[in-house]
This record gives sequence, structure tokens and C-alpha cells, in this order.
Amino acid sequence: MLGLNFSKKKEIKRYNKLLSVLTKYGFEDIMASSQLKKIIPNIYIKKHPETQKNLSFSKYERIRLVLEELGPTYIKLGQVFSNREDLLPPDLIKELAKLQDHVATLKNFSVSDVVEKELDIQITEHFQFIDSNPLAAASLAQVHKARLITGEDVVLKIQRPNIKDTIGADILIMKQLAKGLQKYSNQAKALQPLQIVASFEKSIKEELQFLREVENMERFAKNFEGNEAIYVPKVYRNLCTDQLICMQFIDGIKVSEIEMLQSLNIDTVAVAKVGVDLYLQQILENGFFHADPHPGNIFVIPETEQICFIDFGMMGSIMPNDKEALIDLLQQFLYKDVKKIIVLIEKIAVKVEVTDYKKLEYDLYELIESVNNTTLEHIKISVTLNQFKTVIFENKITLPHYLYMLIRALILIEGVGLRLDPSFNITDNLQPFISKLTRKRYNIKHLFKKNLNRFQDFNALVDTLPEDINSILKKVKEGKLVIVHEHRGLESFKNATSKAVNRLVFAVIIAALSIGSSILVIAKMPPLINGVPLLGAIGFLLSAVLGFYIIFSIFKNDHF
Repeated sequence: MLGLNFSKKKEIKRYNKLLSVLTKYGFEDIMASSQLKKIIPNIYIKKHPETQKNLSFSKYERIRLVLEELGPTYIKLGQVFSNREDLLPPDLIKELAKLQDHVATLKNFSVSDVVEKELDIQITEHFQFIDSNPLAAASLAQVHKARLITGEDVVLKIQRPNIKDTIGADILIMKQLAKGLQKYSNQAKALQPLQIVASFEKSIKEELQFLREVENMERFAKNFEGNEAIYVPKVYRNLCTDQLICMQFIDGIKVSEIEMLQSLNIDTVAVAKVGVDLYLQQILENGFFHADPHPGNIFVIPETEQICFIDFGMMGSIMPNDKEALIDLLQQFLYKDVKKIIVLIEKIAVKVEVTDYKKLEYDLYELIESVNNTTLEHIKISVTLNQFKTVIFENKITLPHYLYMLIRALILIEGVGLRLDPSFNITDNLQPFISKLTRKRYNIKHLFKKNLNRFQDFNALVDTLPEDINSILKKVKEGKLVIVHEHRGLESFKNATSKAVNRLVFAVIIAALSIGSSILVIAKMPPLINGVPLLGAIGFLLSAVLGFYIIFSIFKNDHF
């Protein structure tokens, strides 16, 4: 009960903060048109003294400032949407992109105290020094430079205090708001806000597991063993916990710092090609890829010109079968075989609710033709992928979470390539990979291994077949075999039969009324009106009304 009360207090506090910040930056209209006013009493909504001054900023600048002031969860949300050109206007994307490297540092934060408490050590026994001024501040953590007692320069990635509680309350609010938006706004419903929040929740919770990030770094390093083009930072496991990571300090240059790279005579065109090749290898060969490759997470080491990725909190994994399907999908796009593309999409998809396959086929054909009619140097994968997402969404297909991460990551990596080389085209890197992987899939060794696995599966099936048959026969003998039989497509037949039976019943009633009324008239059964039996006249009248009603229902498209 105490935990519940604490949770509720935290939630109300975050609601209050949300309302206060929205008011501060002149977004009272959002509160007026949402469910917020139903949740929080009006006494919490007060005119902020800084509102008038903040209105001098543009609407999109104010949105970015709102996210920054609301803290880590909202900053991370802004970062995720900073690459959604398919959903948001360019000026807003430009503002959200500023969230990548502009996060406020923690105040009154003693990094030494936190490290000692988290690792249960004495600082002087393991470190020569720890810099109290952060190298960088991210939405979930802060990074400080330090030097080990052995003389190695390292960085300490330290999770922000109480961040999990704050994120938990924020996610709960986001879910409630998304539910309200999906219920009351058709425009918002089209964007599937609940699905967006669920996906965001999954990714941010994964990022908060720092020991998992350590495992990601070790796995990533293993995948690139022997590759001289890439450098993976060393991680010090004995100085890592679920809230702190100690890793090697990388004295490199961000790929976004073009002028600095060029001043050191580093070929940025070559860096773009090598960097994207390394990324495609992560996706198409390793099946384990960095899911947040924005320019702040990719460095070039000047002495060796090696590429170095950092921040392994968001990683994507692709199952071997899905990886093969993904390669096939890329191939079929090149071959323009729409029918095979649809089969492969259904194979990869989590849920398929396509109502019109002809429309899906036409939409994909139009997408492929638009790419083919664009000259190679003008093809932008970001545009193509966003169009593909639109086709998938409009045809009610749900792709797995990793694929949405992959699409976002490819858009990011193309942006990095274009910064380094304005004439960069990712398809130049993609085609050799597809050819190489195709040759690899059809070489004798691979085919032998694949067919050996199939033979083993078949052999296992044959081995267990007698037991499976005996099990079935035993259930038959014991009367425990249940067969579920379901009729489909009989609803219209059921409705038609029901209508016919109803009309038949009415026809019998009309016939009975007519015959009975005739007998009454012939017998001149009193009471009489002008020599006509009253009951007989009423019977004929009812027969006539019912008869006209049936005729009317037949002519009204069988809606009886």
C-alpha cells in the first residue's frame, strides 16, 4: 500500500510538472483540448509569469524547450522522433535534433560519492582521479572522465539519480494520454500512439540496464574480431554495475566534425564508405546492430583512422531466419517482384490484417517504380523507407520492433554518410553486400549445412513418429481426442435462412387469418356491421397489412 501511495504521489507530481511547463511555454490549448483537465484540478493550472517572454520563441522551439525542461524521458522521446520525417514537419525535426547533444548537466552531483557507493570501494584504491565536470550529459546518464590507478584513461557512465522512478511515472502518464488521444482523435489514432509509447517504453527500459549494455559491447567486439577498420572500446567489468559502466576513454573526433577531420587530412569520403560498410555488416552478416548511430555516437580515431561506435544501450537483434528473409526482401525489391515481396513481408510481420491485397500490391508496385524512375545518385533511402512504412501502416501490417529500430537506424546512418560525403549514396554500399551474401547462401558448404539441418529435423520427426501415432491412438481409444471444427463464411447463409423462415411463418399466419375470416363471413358470425361480420373484416384487414409488409420488405433489399 505504501508503494502504491508513493507511486501515486510521483505520478501526480509529474502531472503537475507537465501542466506547469506546458503553461510556461504557452501551450494552455493542449490542456483545454485533452483529458489533462479531468485528471488534475484547476487549482494546479496557474498562469506562469514567464509565459509572455517565452512566446517570443517559435512554436517548434517551445516544443523542444518543453521536452528539455520535462527531463530525461521526454528528451529521449524527442530524440527518438528527431528522425521521423514521415510524421513531423522539417522545422520541428530540426529543433528535436538539438536534443541529441544538448542535455543539462546534474547540479549538486558528487560523482566520487556515487562511484564509491555504487561499487562499494574506496576511490583512491582504484582511481588516480575522477573529473567532477562531465564530458557529456545524456538523457539517461552523465559521463565523467577518470584515470585508473594503473594509468589507463577511462570514462564513467553514471545513471541519473532516481531516473527509473521518474521514467516509470512519465511512461504511465504517456500511456494515459495516448489512450485518450487514440479514443477521441482520429488524426492521433492514425499514428497509433499506444503502439508508439509501448515501443518507446521497451527501448528505454533496455537502455536503463547497464550490465546488459556491457554484454552488448562484448558481443559487438567479438563480432568484429580481426577487423582493422573498427575499434571497440575496452570495458572494465569489475567496475561495472547496473547503474554504472567503466570503459576505455576514446580520444576521437565525432564524424559530424567535418572541418576537424579534414584539417587532419582524413578522407571523409573514405570514412563514409567504410563506416556504412561496417554498419551493413552489423545488419546483414552479424544480425546484431547499433540502433542509435547518430553522429554523436560515432568517432574517428585520428592516428589509425578507425571507426569507433560508442553507447551500446540501444541494440537490435535479428533472428537468422528473419535475416535471410530480410536479404531476400532487398533482392526482390531489386528484381521488382511484388508478389514475392508480399510473401516475405508476411513471413517477417508480427501481425497481418490486410483487407485488400490488390491495394497492397499496387502500393508496393508504385513504391518500386518511384525508386526505379529516380536516378541512382538521387535515391535517398530515408525517403524510400518512410514511404515503405506508410504502405505497411495503411495496409494494417505490424512489423517486429527490431525492424522499426532498423529503419530508423538506416535513416540515421544515411544522414551520417551524407554529412561526410555530399554525393554519398547508400545503394552503392548495399549492392556488393547483397551479391556477396547471395553467393555465400548458394555455395556448396552453406547448402550442405542447410540440408543437413533439414535432414536432422526429418530424422527427429521419423524417430518420434511411432510414439506420436501411439499417443493419438490411445486418445482415440480413451475417447479423449477432441476435434475442433469451425464453420466460416456461413453468416450470410444463416441470415438468409432466418429471413426466409420468418417470411414463411408470416405467410402461414396470413393464410390462417384469411381462411378463418372467410369462414366467419360465410357463417355471418355476429356482431354484424351492414351485414358483414366484424371479426371477419378485422381478419381480412390484418391479412392485407401483413401481406403488404412482406412485399415491402422484399423490395427493400431483403432487409426484413
